[in-house]
Amino acid sequence: MRRGAVRSVVVAGSLVLAGAGPAGASGAGPEADVAYHGRVSLARGQLRVWMVPQNDGPSGLANATVRVRLSADLADVQESAGGCARAGEREVVCETGPLPEHGRGRHIGLVLGLRERPSEVAVRIDTWWNGGATDRNQGNNEYVVLALDTGDAYAF
Repeated sequence: MRRGAVRSVVVAGSLVLAGAGPAGASGAGPEADVAYHGRVSLARGQLRVWMVPQNDGPSGLANATVRVRLSADLADVQESAGGCARAGEREVVCETGPLPEHGRGRHIGLVLGLRERPSEVAVRIDTWWNGGATDRNQGNNEYVVLALDTGDAYAF
């Protein structure tokens, strides 16, 4: 296969966490349908994640938080992208910025150094906080992407 080809290896599913976890389908706030589209690539111990958050409405959001969790440990030193912060050994969170009704948020680009040089990394992407909105279609904002250490981009 030629280098740079985009292949899709996505498994959509629901993550259920206790406590102050991912945005749920119940709530008393506005309704919004948050989704993420982008790609992931892994090469020589460096993971790149590029995504654009999207809101299919019916209400706009002032901000939301996307969470990126990895199956491998992050290197001790990371350069944070604007609006993003490390949240654990294997986790980064980023604000989306405003998500207008039927519109897109800011482009989010992460270049993450990994502690080891794994042959593959599972990348889990989901909404951590959705601005208090109800999201009845969570199937389009929770992804698992398997990135192989080839430098190829995997779309979600």
